[in-house]
Amino acid sequence: MVTYLKKGNARSSSAASEESIYQTVKDVIQEVEIRGDEAVRQLSQKFDNWSPESFRLRESHLQEIVASVPERVKEDIRFAQRQVRNFAEKQLETVRDLEVETLPGVFLGHKHIPVSSVGCYIPGGRYPMVASAHMSILTAKVAGVKRVIACTPPIKGEIPAATICAMVFAGADEIYVLGGIQAMAAMAIGTETIESVDMLVGPGNAYVAEAKRQLFGKVGIDLIAGPTEVLVIADHTADAEMVAVDLLGQAEHGPTSPAVLLTTSEALGRETLLEIEKQLKVLPTADIAGIAWRDYGAVMVVDSLEEAVVEADKLAYEHVEVLTEDPNYFLANMSNYGALFLGPETNVAYGDKAIGTNHTLPTKGAARYTGGLWAGKFLKTCTYQRCTKEASSLVGEYVSRLCEIENFMGHKEQADLRVRRYGSTTSV
Repeated sequence: MVTYLKKGNARSSSAASEESIYQTVKDVIQEVEIRGDEAVRQLSQKFDNWSPESFRLRESHLQEIVASVPERVKEDIRFAQRQVRNFAEKQLETVRDLEVETLPGVFLGHKHIPVSSVGCYIPGGRYPMVASAHMSILTAKVAGVKRVIACTPPIKGEIPAATICAMVFAGADEIYVLGGIQAMAAMAIGTETIESVDMLVGPGNAYVAEAKRQLFGKVGIDLIAGPTEVLVIADHTADAEMVAVDLLGQAEHGPTSPAVLLTTSEALGRETLLEIEKQLKVLPTADIAGIAWRDYGAVMVVDSLEEAVVEADKLAYEHVEVLTEDPNYFLANMSNYGALFLGPETNVAYGDKAIGTNHTLPTKGAARYTGGLWAGKFLKTCTYQRCTKEASSLVGEYVSRLCEIENFMGHKEQADLRVRRYGSTTSV
């Protein structure tokens, strides 16, 4: 049985708000489809007050920007990218091409082929998401994508130097200072100066997410990301200070970011409520984190670890931290999560920034059916088949009869032609 010490009191986004976002995105995409670069420029001026001579940064300009970034920042970026690259490479090693002889003379197989081109969106705004460059651009390159382009918005009329530096280090082939819906549409549809891509990846605000939704089909996407979510699962061994820090650390992402404590200890739950109020008095981002906690924060008390697993799987949150005596119990038993953070020695910030796992993860319950971005997301698993003449005749007899059941007489003739040409066999 679940007891709530605190429940979020915010209602889900209104239908009117969702319709407004949908229509705005639809209109922008149509403008880019019709007017190309002209529309992109006007939209960038309207939404970001940004209309440079060229949205694409020249190589000489890129080198100037990289040179302007402090060496400590560059080394930190390189450290994070080494971790992301290493883990992505190790993940890719688990993906194997296959060929197997399923019947005498019947050879079936698959190949993992990288998509040809990818567009990566690197968010800006209050939080310039430097780490998203590693997660999307670098991971695509590890997967073997030949052309990787990337867009990031200006911040208050300025080029975000650290973000651009990370994009360069990650291996982007083309870099554009361009944000929002217009960036997504330009990459997916193409303009006079931006060649279209085959796939869009990366996080963003509600408008960027809706753009991905509407552009899906014209291009592939990684997933549609909503507000960041964090679930902390804790027992009597956890301490309220750490729980509060880890909840607020994700609540600061935005005013609609859910942060939930699921615990077997009512005492811990009550201590955490007090600790959060204490920390909000000094947290520099309390203006956002406080609203998120007030409207979307929750403290749930359950009777057992088994019940905690059940409730956690129902939530299917993006980030799940486990602060219990035996964190591996949840690794063994949970099914629905974007990423697990096991034990007090790790936390979501490590995954977000530098430890090596990808931070582009499913939200809004999508962890029930998908994982996050990884090297394999950029691969198409394409099958092939090959037969000897004897095997073709054998399979052809079965296919002929099966096609006739379905009234596919043209299909039947494809099989019959092989049977006639390669000789009949005895069915097995």
